[in-house]
Amino acid sequence: MPYGEKAFDAIGAEKTLSSLLNSPGNFTASKLAWVKENEPHVYEQIDKIMLPGDYIAMRLTGEISTTIEGLSEGIFWDFKENSVSKEVMNYFGFNNDMIPPVIPTFGFQGVVCADAAKELGLKEGTPLGYRAGDQPNNAVSLNVFNPGEIASTAGTSGVVYGVLGEVNYDPLSRVNTFAHVNHTSEKPRLGVLLCINGTGILNSWIKRNMIQSGLSYNDMNGLAGKSPIGSKGISVIPFGNGAERVLENKDPGCSFHGINFNIHHISDVVRASQEGIVFSFKYGMGIMEEMGMKINIIRAGNANMFLSPVFRQTLAGVTGATIELFDTDGAAGAAKAAGMGVGIYASNEEAFASLKKIAVIEPDTENKERYEEAYQLWKKYITQKLF
Repeated sequence: MPYGEKAFDAIGAEKTLSSLLNSPGNFTASKLAWVKENEPHVYEQIDKIMLPGDYIAMRLTGEISTTIEGLSEGIFWDFKENSVSKEVMNYFGFNNDMIPPVIPTFGFQGVVCADAAKELGLKEGTPLGYRAGDQPNNAVSLNVFNPGEIASTAGTSGVVYGVLGEVNYDPLSRVNTFAHVNHTSEKPRLGVLLCINGTGILNSWIKRNMIQSGLSYNDMNGLAGKSPIGSKGISVIPFGNGAERVLENKDPGCSFHGINFNIHHISDVVRASQEGIVFSFKYGMGIMEEMGMKINIIRAGNANMFLSPVFRQTLAGVTGATIELFDTDGAAGAAKAAGMGVGIYASNEEAFASLKKIAVIEPDTENKERYEEAYQLWKKYITQKLF
């Protein structure tokens, strides 16, 4: 987005990254700059800016507020100064009065007002105790609060989200770093987010265009299991859903490599596609490790691509991490987090004591070299496409 790129260049790369931990890119601050320039009649009517969670809280309580976590996701927060970024506000010409009062992510955030109670059937006076963005909240639902703990999702796009215990950033902005839900200036807890756009969307494309009608995703997972590790030499580059931040915003597209009409079957293509998605995770996780994150355990809900034995076995095998699958979702996590915010639970350990672990996938050490060989072949193809 030109607004973010121009801000990055004007403020300066070192200053931007060391203070904001990210390039403004296409985040909220840059989008607001677009509104200011292209829809001035709308911009002039703004009293306060809010993220979706802030807006929902306002409708529930009648009060406007925001959080450090939310401001950091919008690229408004200066981690050096522990305040709203003067550089961002001054560069874009934003009025400081547009920023709502900042409150903790956990804690008293107001009560359900009479109008909201009547409209929604809730009890007037019910306290609000928590709000967060989708990926931080997914991490919360998996009890990911402390440095080294990792959460992952693999739906249409895929995410690996890890907690870092010190202020750091990727100098190339291939991953994003935001305040995690329990971040404070005295005790940093930063969420490092790796996003892969071409994840489940590749799996669904394969299903629509290559799979016999009537076969389910579960059937596809079974097909993938019939092919050996490495898919008999097929590699699939899964980046067919637009530019990828992990590739420095390059868009190499999706491509298939190594198909031999004499030896390969659809099962090999399906497995290679799932392996390609996993290898893109591995590629990005290397950046997270460069930032000081140790990835030993990955927690995920038992859903989407994690339903595939090949996907999760490959992820464990190529990263060396143990995969833990849980019976949970974001709504359950948010409810427990709200309980923490209003004092029903004294800690996250108490709140998530009932979190049900349903499967553990250990790395297959006997086949470590085979997974690594397949990954290196994949990496060769993506390197050729990028450079």
